[in-house]
Amino acid sequence: MIHSSPRATRFAAGAVLLSAFLITACTTSGNDEGKDTSSSPSPVSSSTRTATEPSEKKLTEQARAALAAVHDGTLVEAGAERVTDGIHTEPALGKGKTYRLNLVCAGSGSAQLKFAPASVGKEVTVPCDESVVQQRIVADRTVRIDVDGVEGSTGVIAWQIDAT
Repeated sequence: MIHSSPRATRFAAGAVLLSAFLITACTTSGNDEGKDTSSSPSPVSSSTRTATEPSEKKLTEQARAALAAVHDGTLVEAGAERVTDGIHTEPALGKGKTYRLNLVCAGSGSAQLKFAPASVGKEVTVPCDESVVQQRIVADRTVRIDVDGVEGSTGVIAWQIDAT
């Protein structure tokens, strides 16, 4: 059974809402008032944008649901990014404390997880098949986590760091 504090639940809910907002904000265009009406967007780009948005939202929801199923401990940091953007973070971790990094990629292809310094964790491939990849982290100094999509990969990578 998983127990979470109300504060952690509110934080996780806020993170989900913020991520959804940011993904939507990054993929939609603003109102083009005052633009020359003789030029109109091509039907291909318009339909492509519309088709991409629901798919990305659905992939984000799927990845976050997979993470929620394995949540254990106190949430430290979480997020979701497009595979093409990758994850690049230096979380505020307490020295000598143990953490668990959980990653889920939903889409196609894979991504590569790397740590700096390399001694913090193993470099592994994260398949974009919605399986959860976990890494134990013991922070002795500043840790950098990078997850980069392999060329041609698409989808969303969701991640969370839990204090254990």
